[in-house]
Amino acid sequence: MEASSITVSLQFLLLLFFTTIFFPSSFASQQQDKPPSYLKMVANASEFPLEDYYDYIIVGGGTAGCPLAATLSQSHRVLILERGGVIHGKLNLMNQEGFLNTLLSATANNANNEDSPAQSFVSEDGVLNARGRVLGGSSAINAGFYSRADCEFFTKSGLNWDLKLVNESYEWVEREIVFRPDLKTWQSAVRDGLLEAGVGPYNGFTLDHATGTKIGGSTFDSQGKRHSSADLLRYARHSNLRIAVYASVERLLLASSSSSFAPNSATGSSVIGVLYRDQNGRYHHAMLKDFGEVILSAGAIGSPQLLLLSGIGPRPYLSSWGIPVAHHLPYVGHFLYDNPRNGITILPSVPLEHSLIQVVGITNSGAYIEAASNVVPFLSPPQTAFIRSSASPLYLTVGTLISKISGPVSAGFLRLASTDVRFNPIVRFNYFSNGVDVEKCVNGTRKLGDVLRSRAMNDFKFRNWLGVRDFRFIGPALPNDQTDYAEMADFCKRTVSTIWHYHGGCVVGRVVNRHLKVIGIDSLRIVDGSVFSVSPGTNPQATLMMLGRYFGLKIIREREGKGTHEL
Repeated sequence: MEASSITVSLQFLLLLFFTTIFFPSSFASQQQDKPPSYLKMVANASEFPLEDYYDYIIVGGGTAGCPLAATLSQSHRVLILERGGVIHGKLNLMNQEGFLNTLLSATANNANNEDSPAQSFVSEDGVLNARGRVLGGSSAINAGFYSRADCEFFTKSGLNWDLKLVNESYEWVEREIVFRPDLKTWQSAVRDGLLEAGVGPYNGFTLDHATGTKIGGSTFDSQGKRHSSADLLRYARHSNLRIAVYASVERLLLASSSSSFAPNSATGSSVIGVLYRDQNGRYHHAMLKDFGEVILSAGAIGSPQLLLLSGIGPRPYLSSWGIPVAHHLPYVGHFLYDNPRNGITILPSVPLEHSLIQVVGITNSGAYIEAASNVVPFLSPPQTAFIRSSASPLYLTVGTLISKISGPVSAGFLRLASTDVRFNPIVRFNYFSNGVDVEKCVNGTRKLGDVLRSRAMNDFKFRNWLGVRDFRFIGPALPNDQTDYAEMADFCKRTVSTIWHYHGGCVVGRVVNRHLKVIGIDSLRIVDGSVFSVSPGTNPQATLMMLGRYFGLKIIREREGKGTHEL
């Protein structure tokens, strides 16, 4: 029998648009802890000198930038330039229940509002998305799921990985900010449903990527408090690290080999510093000391955007904007990918607790299955002949199952919308333009159907007037005939959304080399997800934090000319 559906208000549909997968998991205490020690290193950009010199200037205090800075500061003077503020004191960020409000705020407010920790944007594909704008980056606004990369990632990423150092770097992160979640009703049922649906074996709790069903780590602790990459700044040497917040980097400062600023340039051009602007509109110069580097950690949107604004990119395109060409690098902003998400949301017959993503089904057919649950307000129409108006909202419990495809091959691109760095660039991901991605999505959504048909899901069904039990869907339901490939493919394209795991734009081999140095420019690296042509496993934040620690150690060893240096 066809599954039944319910009518919902326009307001509720808009709410679900933002909350389809990531929901608050518990009502944590609203009391704030004592300020973290790293705040002693933080100051508003307006308080910084108009010119100063550093060994390393890191543009972006995000998921990779914070562990990178903490590591480099052990031996060198480091500056982080973060365009947003700090997480501490913001209840919506510090606690699990604030995820929804953070995204709603980002959408409701102007996208260029520097006080918003998330900056929304809509791709040309018509899909709403967001990027972090706060110390800690997107690790401070996400759902907290933590899982290491799959082994295939390390062979396909184009980098010559030292796997021993990789594991040590993961462990360094995990000691500080990773916790084991406590499964309750919905997550336990999804785990059992995945196993019934053949997504095995059961791997229990593990931080490693393993085919089958597993419980992953969380960056929310047992009290529901968020931990982000900013917490890794605890490891920093405070005397060596300065963090400027509300610092908008306008462009890189370059010098030619004939200049006295870059006498030893091996390529002809070298970065000598950055120009940034504070909230008062004043410009500051952060300059490099001898043998120093600027390191972009501004993410898959920010890093290629800043290269283009600095005259590093395709010559004809830069010329069309009137931007002086410093270095012709044709693939800046190209090979941009986003892992598409599709799923269903149900109104269960029993109350559910809040839960973020805690369980994942790693299939062998190119898709990952995850789930979340939440209590959301049902905003009924203000006037109705059947329901008395009330100032107190009604609440509905919803459960969500989603499928994310692994390693999309459909590639997009990024281009400028303005020469003002504060404006989002124009992004197109070209979801499902390659049939391989469509096939993976069909496989994943069929697996969602298998989970829904499992015995573990029976308790969430309603009984209709004929005595038949079935689900009540909010929004689209899966097609009735899930063996019909064309119908399933249409569902994938019609209901596509994002899981916020976009990457690329400065990929290895085309924009950076295997040491993450920008090709053709001295003293400039990129250490963030823009260098990846494949997303690392089910969720990228673990690997991005590892990347920051890993390359911090590699840079120190490279500079000191030692292979055994340990911090």
